[in-house]
Amino acid sequence: MAKRTVLSSEDINRSLKRISHEIIEATSGSTDLVVLGIPTRGVALAKRIADNLSELTPANPVTFGTLDVTLYRDDEVSASRRPYQTDTPIAGIDNKIVILVDDVLYSGRTVRAALDAL
Repeated sequence: MAKRTVLSSEDINRSLKRISHEIIEATSGSTDLVVLGIPTRGVALAKRIADNLSELTPANPVTFGTLDVTLYRDDEVSASRRPYQTDTPIAGIDNKIVILVDDVLYSGRTVRAALDAL
């Protein structure tokens, strides 16, 4: 099977900047954004998005953190593949707009587990 590049690094950067702009538009430039990355690869994407948001709206600080949903999953097989990672402590999410970031969207199980974790 031949390797095929779907998105170049420039394409990924452009996509993440576009996502960041859309978050700002959808939240009307809210000052209460919390960006949470789901380990493992969702953390790197979330950090890049949070950095973009902070750069685009320097007056509105963006809270960045991680949220490991391993203990909240309903499929034990996936949950046991890697050790639990400690979440980044954040002040709270009450009255905040929370952006969950993961690298794969398939069945929705991870998102549901993240909502349970929150």
